[in-house]
Amino acid sequence: MGKKIVVITGSPRKGGNSFAMTDAFINAAKAKGHTVTRFDAAMQKVGGCHACETCFKTGKACSFDDDFNIIAPEIEKADAVVFTTPVYWYSFPAQIKGLFDRLFSFCVAGKDIAGKECALITCCEEDDMSVMDGVRIPYERSIALLKWKSIGEVLVPGVFHVGDIDKTDGCKKAAALADKL
Repeated sequence: MGKKIVVITGSPRKGGNSFAMTDAFINAAKAKGHTVTRFDAAMQKVGGCHACETCFKTGKACSFDDDFNIIAPEIEKADAVVFTTPVYWYSFPAQIKGLFDRLFSFCVAGKDIAGKECALITCCEEDDMSVMDGVRIPYERSIALLKWKSIGEVLVPGVFHVGDIDKTDGCKKAAALADKL
């Protein structure tokens, strides 16, 4: 039986390198019979956390009504969550950072969402693998707090221009993550 997967992207550049890896993963996951719901954070309205700690007290994940209130219930129902994003200025792009911060709402509300599988797919312009630490480390710490299990990380350095990903095995590795679900 297929799993329910939520994919959250962080790139504002449609058709870019991280989107190519996202598409490779989604196509492979669907071919295996999984259901995939995709949210492109850069095309959604998701602000940062306001630290009001009223999470889930109004019948919604957040008292501040934006698209996180659409995404949060899907995360809650999902068997797996996959984050795909480029590295911007040595960290998450702002478009996904607000959403990532708001995952804390599940902790504030005492929601037990432990046991989900998750994965990280990221790429960066520079050839230095440590450039991706600004995405990888917060991801790893966050999933530890949420008690999620990582099925893998695809970290691809040295891609900047659209299509550079095709010169790497990034799409192949992203698609292979579907085999681990």
